[in-house]
Amino acid sequence: MVHLSKATPGKTTIGWMGTGVMGRWMCEHLIKKGFKAAVFTRTKEKAAPLLEQGATWVADPAELAAQSNIVFAIVGFPPDVREVFLGPKGALAGAKPGTILVDMTTSQPSLAREIAAAAKEKKCEALDAPVSGGDVGAKNAALSIMVGGEKEAFEAVTPCFEAMGKAIVYQGPAGSGQHTKMVNQVLIGGNMVGVCEALLYGFKAGLNLETVLQSVGGGAAASWSLNNLGPRILKGDFEPGFFVEHFLKDLAIVLEESRAMGLCLPGLALAEQLYRSVKAHGMGRKGTQALYLALKKISNVE
Repeated sequence: MVHLSKATPGKTTIGWMGTGVMGRWMCEHLIKKGFKAAVFTRTKEKAAPLLEQGATWVADPAELAAQSNIVFAIVGFPPDVREVFLGPKGALAGAKPGTILVDMTTSQPSLAREIAAAAKEKKCEALDAPVSGGDVGAKNAALSIMVGGEKEAFEAVTPCFEAMGKAIVYQGPAGSGQHTKMVNQVLIGGNMVGVCEALLYGFKAGLNLETVLQSVGGGAAASWSLNNLGPRILKGDFEPGFFVEHFLKDLAIVLEESRAMGLCLPGLALAEQLYRSVKAHGMGRKGTQALYLALKKISNVE
């Protein structure tokens, strides 16, 4: 392994790809910590909030990597990950020896291992570092970051992770971060079904759901989803902290991985089917809490 320099504000240049509901805030935290930043987006206008903070915009991922010591991405789907890292104009095409590539998208463990192997061939390193915490965690620099890859690369990038998150845990070799995120999504899938069904039950029973949340939000049934997304449901706010269509992508990855392991996960399969219903009702670009609306339709509740 080539020597990897520890990320240092004012000295290290970070490259950033993906400025959606989470990525924009994550990059902004790094800029505010003093890291120089270059940004690639498909349309320059989408990078405007970061350019106003002092970031520079570049035309493609290869050029981005050529200017950067560490290249981050948080994009939509595995094909997007493959394109921005391994494509003809992907980051690896422009990366210098010693560059660290960090994929913070929730993606396939097998793709994470493929990127890591390709990086090593160019004397670079790659980390898979998916996150949990949604838009709230991204805005508040309170994300949970689960990391796979070489330990030395993890330690070099840790100052950047610390600018974006609170729970930063090294999980093991390449792919381990993505596998850990799959554990997270299994937990969320079942929990969201419970949250939405419980609130629908309370609504149909004629309860004051705000006082219900006060009771159950601090007891044994409490969860992040209940306490953060429950109030949004009560306000009729179904805008995304995390898109339904992206969650469906994650659930498909977990189901594929679980089948390869010979596992039967019926709760996960049910959650995936219910979220398919959410998308079928035209709510693929809404937040995961939109499951509540689909369940109301199933029960014909007005």
